[in-house]
Amino acid sequence: MKQSLKIWILFAAMVLGGAIPPQVIGDSGITTQWCAQAKSKKKAKKKKNKNKANKAKANKSSFYSAASQSTLTSKTPQQGSNTLLAVGIPKGVSNEVINYKAIRVNFNPSLRIPNCVAYELTATMVDMADAPDHEKRKSYNYAKDPNVKSCPEQWEYRGSGYSRGHMAPAMDMRGDKTTMAQCFYMTNMCPQDTKLNNDHWRVLEEKVHRWAKRDKRLMVYTGPIMGKNPMMIGKNQANIAVPEAFFKVLYAPGQGRSIAFIYENRPCPGNISKYAVTVAEVERRTGLTFSSAIPKKQCNIADWQ
Repeated sequence: MKQSLKIWILFAAMVLGGAIPPQVIGDSGITTQWCAQAKSKKKAKKKKNKNKANKAKANKSSFYSAASQSTLTSKTPQQGSNTLLAVGIPKGVSNEVINYKAIRVNFNPSLRIPNCVAYELTATMVDMADAPDHEKRKSYNYAKDPNVKSCPEQWEYRGSGYSRGHMAPAMDMRGDKTTMAQCFYMTNMCPQDTKLNNDHWRVLEEKVHRWAKRDKRLMVYTGPIMGKNPMMIGKNQANIAVPEAFFKVLYAPGQGRSIAFIYENRPCPGNISKYAVTVAEVERRTGLTFSSAIPKKQCNIADWQ
C-alpha cells in the first residue's frame, strides 16, 4: 500500500513537471513500470554521487597527507639564502661557493679541501636526525661531487694515514636523504687525524647537536687552519692539503651568544673548555671574516654547558 502510494506521488510530481512521456499517462501498468524504473535510476544516481563524494574526500585526505610530509622534509633551511652564513675569504685564496641543500661549502680548488663549511642547525633538524627512522650512515658512501672539477675522489685518501673528516657531520644531516648524501661529498672533507676524528672532535660535534636542540637555532662554521707549508696527500702525494688544525665557530642568534673552538690536527685529549677561543681568534688564524652580527670576543664555555 505504502509502496503504491509512493509511486503515485512520484507519478503526480512527474506529470506536473512535464517529465512523463505522453504514452505513459492513462495506462496504469505502464505508469507503474515507468515509475519503478525512474525510482531505480534515481537511486543509482544518488549512489554514484555518493561514491564521487567519497573519492573526492579520499583525494583531499591524500593531498593533505602529502603536504604534511612535504612540510616535514622542507624543515631543512635553504642555506643559499641565509646571509648569516656568508663568510669572507681572504684575498688571493682560491674559493668556490657551493650551495647544497643543508650546507654552504666554500671550497678551495687549489688545496682541494674546503676553506669553510657553514650551515644552520635547527631543533627540528636535530629531531629529524634523531628520529628512529633516520638515515643510516652505512647506507652512504664518500663520493666525488661531479659538478666540482677539483673535488677529490674518495680513494685519494687511502694509505695517507688520515681520515676523511666531515666538516659538516653526518649526525646533523641524517634526517633527510638529500642532505645525508651531500654531506658525504668529498667537498665536505679534510684530511683529519683518525684519533681526533673518532674521539674528541666527535665529542664536540655531539655537544653542538644537543646545543642546537636546546637553543632552537645555531649557525655552525667549520673548517681547516692551514700552516705555511702544509703536508700534501692524494694522487702522487701532492694535491690535497693537510690542515694544521681545525676550527668550529658557533652562533646562537636567539641568545646573542657565540663561541669558537680550535683543535690541532692530532689527538687532543681533555675537556672541550681547553680548546675554547673567541671568534676573533679564529678570524686571526684563518683570515676568514664572519658575519658582523656575531659577537667576536665572547668565550665563556659556562654559557654553553
